[in-house]
Amino acid sequence: MKSILKTSVLYLSFIAVLSMFTACKNETHPEQKLAVNTSNTVQKTAEPLSQEFKDYWYAGEAEISSYKLEQARYSEMREGTAVLIYVTEDFLPEVQVKADHQNAKNIPVLKLNATKNFNTGIYPYSIMQSTFYPVTNNQHALKVSSSIQEWCGHVYAQLNNREKFEIMSHSYFEGEADEHFKLEKTILENELWTQLRINPKSLPIGDLKIIPSFEFTRLKHKPIKAYNAKADLNKDNYTISYPGLNRKLSINFNPNFPHEILGWEETFTSGPKILTTKATKLKTIKSPYWQKNHNKDAILRETLQLN
Repeated sequence: MKSILKTSVLYLSFIAVLSMFTACKNETHPEQKLAVNTSNTVQKTAEPLSQEFKDYWYAGEAEISSYKLEQARYSEMREGTAVLIYVTEDFLPEVQVKADHQNAKNIPVLKLNATKNFNTGIYPYSIMQSTFYPVTNNQHALKVSSSIQEWCGHVYAQLNNREKFEIMSHSYFEGEADEHFKLEKTILENELWTQLRINPKSLPIGDLKIIPSFEFTRLKHKPIKAYNAKADLNKDNYTISYPGLNRKLSINFNPNFPHEILGWEETFTSGPKILTTKATKLKTIKSPYWQKNHNKDAILRETLQLN
């Protein structure tokens, strides 16, 4: 009996040691997996907001930057303007729209409304993309939307970040009229413009899977999906190359807070040519622009060099 008891004790001790060893192996495995995937996802821990960030972004104003735009379209270069409007908002996580009232369940986001306006011959183009990115910098954008208007018609696409990325797209083109589908979560090019403003050092680098900007996929009639990409980060520049799309995006920014975007270049095939769209910063102001809707406030457009 004593022999059996002793054997049982030894067996249980062996199992305990084996369990500890197995537990240690499993404990390191998620870290190893995270190390492999970090470049293709946003970081998982929330970033604390510095006082500098709070003073700049929670002053009751938006940051508005205007740019001289040289846009490639239909194998020719067009002159126009681009505007980046950054502002912090409270966001409703379920409905996924701006919250009208403060609530503990709201998610603070840094919103970017990016606009472009240029003419192609007789008719104009108007493009707007909106991105809602959590200021905690620890998850993907909660929502991305894009609209393009020109005299042939208009196109709208929207992504909602839920269990998966839920996407709907509407277009006047026959092959992409009304689409609803889901994608596995991965990096969104649209969100990188806001992630950069929070912490450029957190931008993903290396060989990645990225969903290109909605502007690009809609203008080029490419499927909205993840494409192979390579990203590089320097002190004041972030570059993404898509070999399968023959496209390269390069964003120049101030390495010092608040990391304003100084300009960008986007090289891609336009018709039979390879052309480069360029944006060069003209002016940045901070303003509660939603209150500046009287005729007398039009002077601010002169300040931004938009007229």
